[in-house]
Amino acid sequence: MFDNLSERLERSFKILKGEGKITEINVAETLKDVRKALLDADVNYKVAKSFTDTVKEKALGQNVLTAVKPSQLMVKIVHDELTALMGGETAELVLEGRPAVILMSGLQGSGKTTFSGKLARMLKTKKNRKPLLVACDVYRPAAIEQLRVLGEQIEVPVYSELDSKNPVQIALNAIHEAKAKGYDLVIVDTAGRLAIDEQMMNEIEAIKKAVNPDETLFVVDSMTGQDAVNTAREFNERLDFNGVVLTKLDGDTRGGAALSIRTVVNKPIKFVGTGEKLDAIDQFHPARMADRILGMGDIVSLVERAQEQYDEEEAKRLQKKIAKNQFDFNDFLSQIHQIKKMGNLKELASMIPGVGKAIKDIDIDDNAFKSIEAIIYSMTPQERTNPEILNGTRRTRIAKGSGTSIQEVNRLLKQFDQTRKMMKMVTGSKMGKMMPKLKK
Repeated sequence: MFDNLSERLERSFKILKGEGKITEINVAETLKDVRKALLDADVNYKVAKSFTDTVKEKALGQNVLTAVKPSQLMVKIVHDELTALMGGETAELVLEGRPAVILMSGLQGSGKTTFSGKLARMLKTKKNRKPLLVACDVYRPAAIEQLRVLGEQIEVPVYSELDSKNPVQIALNAIHEAKAKGYDLVIVDTAGRLAIDEQMMNEIEAIKKAVNPDETLFVVDSMTGQDAVNTAREFNERLDFNGVVLTKLDGDTRGGAALSIRTVVNKPIKFVGTGEKLDAIDQFHPARMADRILGMGDIVSLVERAQEQYDEEEAKRLQKKIAKNQFDFNDFLSQIHQIKKMGNLKELASMIPGVGKAIKDIDIDDNAFKSIEAIIYSMTPQERTNPEILNGTRRTRIAKGSGTSIQEVNRLLKQFDQTRKMMKMVTGSKMGKMMPKLKK
């Protein structure tokens, strides 16, 4: 995500390295490079020019403290302006209706149906909502089946009428169904087209007028670049939607849509899709995205993801086991599963400040833990609980059973032993510091 833009911006700021102060000449040179980087990232020309003009004005108006280098000041100004460009504040969903209604709009292939499922899952698990998905794409039979399959996966019911070709009536009937059965959220998945046409726009306008949604979201494939921005403008003129959803932001996207769309349609980006899995959805935070673009990582989002998987009782149990040096392979396996639930491993690593650039060209497979899991699963319950009994014969059997080599088994056991010792030391030192307080 934004890898090329991040690299180009970093090169731009190097122009100011070694400079004692900001001048009109070195700022102009830096911002010429920044503007080119933005245009290459498929940012709208007017947006890129306005952005660099604002940065120039602010940079030349700053009195640089002796403790702050010109390049550092420029990064700070660019960060603040990128945040403002993408909306400044995080935009929340406003769901006040009973039931609350969310209407999805967008072209075919933008990811509306998949995103509808992701959003239903997120609001169900994080906001304790009781959602009902509604299949209003009466032209593409596969869309109804796709939504039904998604509904089964996330355990959310799907309302559909196979014998009806009237999406307005289907949506109204679904809301009636939601009221009757106690669902407090209705997500309406509508039909898309390969291009904008009058029939499509009239239809979705009619659905919006009939159901009066709390939120109308425009879903757009971020990989389409400036086309995404142009499509958003046309949809907004007809629908006056509440917010934008950028899908496929994990792909080979140049990021131009994310940086342009807010300015062009004056509507906030509310969510981004970051992968194919049903939990690959993030609320859009402009400041955090600016951090990522400038290679600063996104430690806040990483901590939030970790907290979602955090079980306080399990953590206390684990701490006691570590203190007694009883941390075993069952606990180790449990920790691997927690990490995997947090999302794509490379994306997680790139959220750590400074790591993103270091791993840019390194392929971190989501199956990175596969051989480790295979080795642990090839152990008997007794061996997992008591790693000390793993002699040469047992290790050979485990290597054969897991399809790995004896060297890989030995390496894992060595790493596990070192990890256990380190964890005990850390826990022990914390306990030691706490003891005087407890005695008082």
